[in-house]
Amino acid sequence: MAAKTGSLSINSENIFPIIKKWLYSDHDIFYRELISNGCDAITKLKKLELMGEFVKPEELEYKIQVTVDSNAKTISVEDNGIGMTAEEVEEYINQIAFSGAQDFLEKYKDKANEDQIIGHFGLGFYSAFMVADRVVIDTLSYKEGAKPVHWESEGGTEFAMDEGDKTGNGTRITLYLNEDSNEFCNEYRAREVIQKYCAFMPVEIFLDNASAEPQYETIEKDELTEKDTIVETVIEEAKTEEKENEDGTKETVEISPRTEKYKILKRPVALNDINPLWNKHPNECTEEEYKEFYRKVFMDFKEPLFWIHLNMDYPFNLKGILYFPKINMEYESIEGTIKLYNSQVFIADNIKEVIPEFLMLLKGVIDCPDLPLNVSRSALQNDGFVTKVADYISKKVADKLNGMFKTDRENYEKYWDDISPFIKFGCLKDEKFGEKVKDSMLFKNLDHKYLTLEDCIKANGGETAEETKAEETTDSEETKETPKTNIFYVTNEQQQSQYINMFKEQGQDAVILAHNIDSAFITYLEQKHDNVKFQRIDADVHESLKAEVAEEEKETFQKNADSLTEIFRKVLNNEKLDVKVEKLKDENIASMAVLSEESRRMEEMMKMYGMGGMDTGMFGGQASLILNADHPLVQYVVENKEGENVELICKQLYDLALLAHKPLSPQEMTAFVQRSNQIMMLLTK
Repeated sequence: MAAKTGSLSINSENIFPIIKKWLYSDHDIFYRELISNGCDAITKLKKLELMGEFVKPEELEYKIQVTVDSNAKTISVEDNGIGMTAEEVEEYINQIAFSGAQDFLEKYKDKANEDQIIGHFGLGFYSAFMVADRVVIDTLSYKEGAKPVHWESEGGTEFAMDEGDKTGNGTRITLYLNEDSNEFCNEYRAREVIQKYCAFMPVEIFLDNASAEPQYETIEKDELTEKDTIVETVIEEAKTEEKENEDGTKETVEISPRTEKYKILKRPVALNDINPLWNKHPNECTEEEYKEFYRKVFMDFKEPLFWIHLNMDYPFNLKGILYFPKINMEYESIEGTIKLYNSQVFIADNIKEVIPEFLMLLKGVIDCPDLPLNVSRSALQNDGFVTKVADYISKKVADKLNGMFKTDRENYEKYWDDISPFIKFGCLKDEKFGEKVKDSMLFKNLDHKYLTLEDCIKANGGETAEETKAEETTDSEETKETPKTNIFYVTNEQQQSQYINMFKEQGQDAVILAHNIDSAFITYLEQKHDNVKFQRIDADVHESLKAEVAEEEKETFQKNADSLTEIFRKVLNNEKLDVKVEKLKDENIASMAVLSEESRRMEEMMKMYGMGGMDTGMFGGQASLILNADHPLVQYVVENKEGENVELICKQLYDLALLAHKPLSPQEMTAFVQRSNQIMMLLTK
């Protein structure tokens, strides 16, 4: 076979069904594509006006008019922009994927700003065929002497084109919907879709329902404008009442004058905001404007805690607002929304390539005209630029948090409980972010005061990382293992109140880490800070809570301890039960339960990975029972081993210890309640 070279060809009959069916994942997106094409047509005309190539008529108001007709099953999208000549229709419509936007930018590359043009691929128009059996274009170019063009196609590759009858520059596209797409000519469905995709497009968008009855409104006489269509003049006669004077005479006085009002066709109201808040400079925005924008976009009427206004034009163009919402639910239930826009055109929610994963818990909008979109404008091309955008957003959030910590510590502390899950999640997911905010992390102690990690280390008698490094540099001996500072923590203030009170009495402190994410977060901190060890307040009995056993009492003490271990194991039918007897300073405490930090974390990890049904005892994950040797109930058990109430007391002491440690199982709670009733009955005898 002879060698051959040539060009690949594309058969339009084969490619067109692919465009219709697979280019866009959501069929409602045709609204976005057709409306954004109209916006581009108007933007081009505005640019030509600025360049002196078009003189705008005084009465011309740029707009997109969408008309739905549920009777005729049609939708029309009309703009009063640049329009097209017959030659341009041939070029941009009859040739698939030939972009008029790209052609315009090339022609005026020295004068036109690319950021303001939405379309680039020349495929948006064909989205109409996803929902329509027949598509009609009526267009008239702005050019002097141009003739109107009528174009139509019935969904295949065949089209008909002739001179049209359109007056006024611009383009009207009419869709004759297929049976599966009739929902889109419903006014309320159309409104929903347009507000979803086009809420902030740069040209006003109006929606009209051709099959609905006309709607009216009544205005004052001085409110009438030339644009209003008067249906009826409404006269309200003057109102009078009879008034008695001081001398007893009566007279009729006018209490409201005669008024003339007009009943007019209801004025059209644009569906979109052409100047979204993120396009303003932060210095121009008020606090109320930020809050109102938040309510409007996210339909959340709880006020956000604070926000970050992104405004960058180098090395890429990016604007946006990120809100930290107030949350009142568990971590797993937090659901944020980051809306991504490209030149004010909605792309999608929560695109993970652009938005760092931890920030998807927030609410906000980001507009970046430089984003490399795929041909459907519904997703991103994956390249290094996207990563830079994500890094920038992450950095701005970190800068905002650090700034608040340094300059507005009071409010920062007020927000901390709400924002800490976001920040901690960010530290776990983004190492760079964690490094940036490490000094702004706060920990709430038992007195509900906020401390930094350095403060916690000092409060527990440890040395800061800087002090440790300084010592290491002056230490000529061999490298020693970094001494660890224990930082005690509480996960449930109510449940662990017994331990908390004991700690406070001995002048000890702990931090409150009650969130689900805290378990992973403390492990993260221990990896980052080798001088720190976190330990839950009930992981062991702190030395400060114990009293010393006199030397002469040690033998008797050990015998009693062995005896108590045997009794409790027998009564509770658990030979593996770990029983420890201590002399506690607080004589009011009879029993406690402790679980080592390692065992607890093993339990939490098993739950995380759906292994909660496994026996944690096989990993040593069983709580140890601590008995106070000085408590009368414990002494009674030692002295009355065979007493009739010993079994009752042992079981109750064990359950009371567990209750302060963790929730009882349903069976354990039932037995505990029944036993408590039994004990109270004994008191009545």
